[in-house]
Amino acid sequence: MELVELCSLQGTHPPSRAVPVWTLGCFRRRSITFFNGDSDDTTLVLWLQSRGLTGDLRLAADRPSVPSREALNDLPLAELVRLAEVEGGLSPTRFEGSGAELSGSMSWLDWNAFQVHAKWPEPGQLRRVGDCLIEFAPSGAYVEDWRLQPGGDGPLIGLTLVEERDERGKLLHRGGGLVITGEHAILVRGRADALPACQRVTDLVERATKEPPLLDAIFGFDASYARRDASGRYIVQASTLPWREGKPLMAFGGFTLQDGVVVQKARENNRAVERRFTVDTLESNYEDWLATPATTNAANWLHEEKTLLRAARKL
Repeated sequence: MELVELCSLQGTHPPSRAVPVWTLGCFRRRSITFFNGDSDDTTLVLWLQSRGLTGDLRLAADRPSVPSREALNDLPLAELVRLAEVEGGLSPTRFEGSGAELSGSMSWLDWNAFQVHAKWPEPGQLRRVGDCLIEFAPSGAYVEDWRLQPGGDGPLIGLTLVEERDERGKLLHRGGGLVITGEHAILVRGRADALPACQRVTDLVERATKEPPLLDAIFGFDASYARRDASGRYIVQASTLPWREGKPLMAFGGFTLQDGVVVQKARENNRAVERRFTVDTLESNYEDWLATPATTNAANWLHEEKTLLRAARKL
């Protein structure tokens, strides 16, 4: 069956650790400001949140463009290093706080990520106003300004990927998952095997230029963000693997629910694949929180000062 049919069959499946509704959806980072006054507003950063899973993708504006996996072998070392600096992953999410006050602390328990070191080790202190979500590092290291991206109508889905195998049983990916928030989706597929011990992925790149299997292993991790087009297909807009961009995110048929495990059998890129997922969230529809509550005095003030809205726009 189609994944959306599975949602209808399963109904709401709340996880044991659910985040507040005002953290659900797809957020795009507008900027990050560091304690020394430096800021970055050029890196593409996307955060997709289901009830208990966070999907994340971070791509520098000057990341090399690569037309195919085979083209990796032709890249100079400097470009391979830049390509290996991308970030993307999926983690279970823990929230602490009342939630009703539109603030609290969010932490990420176990990233399955492209990078092997904890680049962002702190929890996030969150505060939401309108479509703006502000995240403070408790240490004071940085603050991030996130903006909710309207998701239209559609499902709220969070699936944790156990493994993906081909028709011969070969392990292709282990760990990661799928998060869908209306018209936005992120698919994360972890590496089949752990990389050799290293401090950072980029430490392995020079060695990998002489060892093609190691280069394949480094880029055997896929974190791809997609948007739903007019025909209902999710098309990759940004990915840790540039050659994925412009192509369908994944097949959305062949799903079954077996003893609480979601199994997908599908054919992609002329190859049969089988994926096994555990369920975090399966909901047929959800609504974006585009506005947040405020006091009566605040509502009266904005009404009196409505000229402030003349220049207002979505960011």
